[in-house]
Amino acid sequence: MSPSPAIMWFRRDLRLSDNPALAAAINAAGSRVICVYIRETNYSLREMGGASKWWLDKSLRSLTSQIEKLGGRLILRSGDAETQLADILTETGAAAVFWNRRYDLAGREIDAGIKSSLKAKTITTESFNGRLLTEPWTQTTGSGGYYKVYSPYWRAVQASYQCPLPAAQPSALDDPGIGTDSLDDWDLHPSRPDWSTGFDRIWRPGENNAHNLLESFLSGPVDAYGEDRNRPDVEDGTSSLSPHLAFGEISPAQIWRATMSRMEAGEIDEKNGRKFLSEVVWRDFSYVLLFHNPDLGTENYKTDFDLMPWQDDGAQLKAWRTGQTGYPIVDAGMRQLWHTGWMHNRVRMIVASFLTKHLLIHWRRGEEWFWDTLVDADPASNSASWQWTAGSGADAAPYFRIFNPITQGEKFDETGDYVRKWCPELSRLPRKYLYQPWEAGSLILSEAGITLGETYPNPIVDHKFGRERALTAYQTLKERRDAA
Repeated sequence: MSPSPAIMWFRRDLRLSDNPALAAAINAAGSRVICVYIRETNYSLREMGGASKWWLDKSLRSLTSQIEKLGGRLILRSGDAETQLADILTETGAAAVFWNRRYDLAGREIDAGIKSSLKAKTITTESFNGRLLTEPWTQTTGSGGYYKVYSPYWRAVQASYQCPLPAAQPSALDDPGIGTDSLDDWDLHPSRPDWSTGFDRIWRPGENNAHNLLESFLSGPVDAYGEDRNRPDVEDGTSSLSPHLAFGEISPAQIWRATMSRMEAGEIDEKNGRKFLSEVVWRDFSYVLLFHNPDLGTENYKTDFDLMPWQDDGAQLKAWRTGQTGYPIVDAGMRQLWHTGWMHNRVRMIVASFLTKHLLIHWRRGEEWFWDTLVDADPASNSASWQWTAGSGADAAPYFRIFNPITQGEKFDETGDYVRKWCPELSRLPRKYLYQPWEAGSLILSEAGITLGETYPNPIVDHKFGRERALTAYQTLKERRDAA
């Protein structure tokens, strides 16, 4: 007799290779694996932002194609996950459900409820680690707690992590012959306006494309990663794998294996290879923080920052969002984000520092904007990184470390190509003035075709004033804390 069907519930693990939950489903049911993706409508889950929905649409189309080549079909459903799974179990006679774990509190609570309900009905239910190298409870300090500082966490992972063998992938799948939603009807694009119209020229979502990117990166650019990762003017200075990781089109274990294999073979520079892996582990560390601090996306990790005298300036927030601050490196980053759904990591730190310190606008406003506009928006990395820059997070940059948007541009956009690409109205300005055009004389501005306040904005805040105001705000915070 053939085994009963088993449900593979895909979430942010949209791949067939090295997928532990899928491998377990195959082991249980052979080709009779029912591949399911549910667009959950549970109010407790944070809805995806517009850019992430765009990526999800393309990633699901890619996964659908992969599954159909094996003879199967991806079943799409919308609604409450427990209800939808119960319906599919009834429709197919499946006897098991498998999924990879998620680590946000709402997701964990939903999954725990579903697992309890299914087991009460004698449905086999198992969950796995398909998203991280090590799960948030795996690495503990000498005192048994979780790591709150990244460097010792990275050392602990390097010393203890044993990468498992790749999980088996299916060679054939069956079509369960049940109803499915139309992906077109989900309309997974931003609206009012649809700013994703240019994404197709830049991104190729899907598992195969993720592996092609990794191969391309490890075949050369990785050897300059330690330096080039900070330079937005270097086109292949980073791997660009973050959205593929965010949707699970490639696993961090696959990245680890491929990178370690190249290092051990002497094919890539070990120092740069380990620096690259350390950034993958930073993602794990962010999940440690989220798991142990479920409100990381909304509440200050350091509660002292509840006393920070934040400003609420809607006009300045809009100028920041639209890349009209008058600081070219900031504006270039924000325009890159709007047009591509992505921003270079060094520039993310610069624009986040500018918002939270020069403008004194709460980091939550920035986190919300990034959540909506980043194709790689991630519940852990997004929150942890914003809090790190704002000074309110774990192992955070000190609040008094205020990035100078002028010198940051001069140092890291060495050629000026980055600013000139995203702020083309400044393209004819000599590099000497490229990051502070207000310092150029009227003749130089005229020759460059620039009229400050018209073709390019004047700074919305003076750098020196913004820096001193931020330091004063931090002093106010300390005084309020001490008085409490």
